[in-house]
Amino acid sequence: MRIGSNVNVRALTAAERSREAVLAQAAWPERPEIVAPGEPENGSGAAGWVLGAFDDEHLLGSISVVLDADPAGSGPRRDDAELSWLVVAPGAEEQAPTVSDALLRGATEWALRQGCDGVELAPGTALSDGSADALTHSLQERADVRVREILDTEIPAVSELVLEAYREDYARLPEEYLAEIADVAARAKQHVVWVAEDRETGELLGTITTPRPGNRMSSVAREGEMDLRLLGVARAARGRRVGSLLMRHGLRLARLRGTPRVVLNTSTEMVAAYEMYDRMGFARLHDREQQIVREDGSGFTLLAYGIDVAA
Repeated sequence: MRIGSNVNVRALTAAERSREAVLAQAAWPERPEIVAPGEPENGSGAAGWVLGAFDDEHLLGSISVVLDADPAGSGPRRDDAELSWLVVAPGAEEQAPTVSDALLRGATEWALRQGCDGVELAPGTALSDGSADALTHSLQERADVRVREILDTEIPAVSELVLEAYREDYARLPEEYLAEIADVAARAKQHVVWVAEDRETGELLGTITTPRPGNRMSSVAREGEMDLRLLGVARAARGRRVGSLLMRHGLRLARLRGTPRVVLNTSTEMVAAYEMYDRMGFARLHDREQQIVREDGSGFTLLAYGIDVAA
């Protein structure tokens, strides 16, 4: 994620972990046992990551994200994630508030991508300035549906789901657009493809795509905006309000990133979609709309919608 134009938060590579260890030792010289914060410490089967805040290639800070361990030791649960060992590099004092904020937001988004219910920085957790803090965020809106990032193994199923949704709801879509809709693999490499999953059965109910932090996916988005694309709901999930859930997920993600506005395109032929956007409080952006004429002379308006989100 990006805060301002300089600080970028991402997972550290294996080669970068030694840099993070040096940073941590400098931050806590009285704690020689700290070598690489972020290694799982909460039981067998836990999964942990270390994220770093970078300004270009300069490591400004780091934070650990650890998922709940399964009590049976069979692997990590997705219920909650613990954030710990937030480190701001010595010498970056002027940037410390920005770096800390970026790390907390970036770690929370990382937990959201794993499908966690919440994140917690428990009271007493050490920060590199010697203080302790408390943070608790609820990430999932519903008890019956989990929203998370797509798994590689789910790409074929999600491709079929979203293609079927568009073919059923919107007639006369051009073949090149249908091919783009179906190419979930390419989207997952460039952007973040989210799925809504039935918690009880594991069934995939819907999908939506958002840009990676600091990026945009289409020309409808301008500086300081985040665009949403390719919302699709499985036929069997119609009536479960999955579409509006995924839209609200997009708005929540924008707030988490500190992005003030969310925008999207739809068309005059996608009635169910634009009626939902109207109900959610989106407003038309008339200056960004286009008239599209097909080869047979028929046409439609490519609508643009936007909504302001509170930070």
